[in-house]
Amino acid sequence: MPVFTELLDVRRSILLVIDLQGKLIEMAYRSQLVVESTVRLLHLADMFAVPVLLTEQYPKGLGPTHPLVLETFNALETPHRYFDKLEFGCCGDAQFEPVLAELLPGVEPARRQVVIAGIETHVCVMQTVLPLLAAGSAVHLCWEAVSGRGEEYRKWAFKRMLQAGAVVTNHESVGFEWARTKEHPRFKDMSNLFKAGQLS
Repeated sequence: MPVFTELLDVRRSILLVIDLQGKLIEMAYRSQLVVESTVRLLHLADMFAVPVLLTEQYPKGLGPTHPLVLETFNALETPHRYFDKLEFGCCGDAQFEPVLAELLPGVEPARRQVVIAGIETHVCVMQTVLPLLAAGSAVHLCWEAVSGRGEEYRKWAFKRMLQAGAVVTNHESVGFEWARTKEHPRFKDMSNLFKAGQLS
């Protein structure tokens, strides 16, 4: 597998938020940090016109997306889509590729840059990341926005995804890479977002 060394490019990026739902998020390691970081990522995507895709795993049983995440998602001005799934990995769902193609028109899978927040690291996240990498997409895992039940499950899932070629990053790095320069018209908005308070 290749090691992805490119900086994020707003023209090829998409933010994928995986299954941050009621019963699951309550049990996740450092769940408040995951929620707060994901909300910041959603704001960053809006600032830089990066499309967003949000999924839910069997919402009838696991419950809806965390209210703060869902409220922020629904208020986005950037293109955004939602789907619920039964497959653990997003790539196993027939809706996934058509929605990616819709949100990133003209961008081939091998040119896509997928920024990921979500749970659980060792199940739905990993089963999404590995097929994305196999298709040639660059995958950027925001460490503070990706979690699951138990620190050890999270740790070893990260190791496996890293070995497969994923990049571990954080929401601030994502924002700075999308901006690229202090002269970007949304730089001040981004800076204010990062100054808004210490994350949990």
